[in-house]
Amino acid sequence: MEETMSPRLDETRTPNAPSATSPHRPIDSDPVVPEQAEAYEDGADPTSDLPEIPPYDEVDPLDARALSKTLFARLDALEEGTYEHAYVRNTLVELNLALVKFAASRFRSRSEPMEDIVQVGTIGLIKAIDRFELSRGVEFPTFAMPTIVGEIKRFFRDTSWSVRVPRRLQELRLDLARAGDELAQQLDRSPTVAELAERLGLTRDEVVEGMAASNAYTASSLDAQPDEDDSEGALADRLGYEDHGLEGIEYIESLKPLIAALPARDRTILSLRFTAGLTQSEIGEELNISQMHVSRLLSRTLGKLRKGLTLEE
Repeated sequence: MEETMSPRLDETRTPNAPSATSPHRPIDSDPVVPEQAEAYEDGADPTSDLPEIPPYDEVDPLDARALSKTLFARLDALEEGTYEHAYVRNTLVELNLALVKFAASRFRSRSEPMEDIVQVGTIGLIKAIDRFELSRGVEFPTFAMPTIVGEIKRFFRDTSWSVRVPRRLQELRLDLARAGDELAQQLDRSPTVAELAERLGLTRDEVVEGMAASNAYTASSLDAQPDEDDSEGALADRLGYEDHGLEGIEYIESLKPLIAALPARDRTILSLRFTAGLTQSEIGEELNISQMHVSRLLSRTLGKLRKGLTLEE
């Protein structure tokens, strides 16, 4: 069914060129050179037969789509670099900014300001306008939306990483996320590294590298405060823990020279008792001495080591 514009858009434009203060004139239009102004005064304005364009925020989507078709048809007939070409091109940008705002709203939860996202999306809109061919019979919003969204996603991919990583790893992160979601639905569980590698045709090391690079996408401030319902303190207060094993390492390092100074038989008894886990009776059988003798030797050795540690402290 052929689209029609509302009655006010069916009216043709006045032969006068839009002035710099006209609300209908795109803000980025090139200034009119004197030669062009004289031509417009003589009624030779090539855009004079276009419909009068009301303020862009008052044009509904149906009118914007129909008017865009008219402008694209005229854009194909105009020479690039001329004022007329710039006027029609800028008008198309203004008319279709609603597409950019709609696409940008999908990324509202991101940390970037909405104004920056809209600006990046507008670049995608301009690229779509330059590439669009009316003869293909495709609606412009259908053609432009992937380009706009792609430009915004590329912006986040290139600027939103907390730590700069190679483009290869940035794209690998997206592939891993997509393959992980698909495998999770099929397997009803999180996929393993081997399953991800098989799905993407990669080695396990490459998958692990991509997963490690994903950790660089976002970073939290150490001073970040928790949610209101979280009783814990800032992130810095929740990182780390007291490692009680450090004290044991200190004792081991202090004992090494003391044990090295012991007689060979005393070192053997310590090794059999605390490394091999033998009982005093089993140690006696191993050394061909009585269990009582082993007990006395072990007590004497431990006392000597304990005294050596006390003196060091």
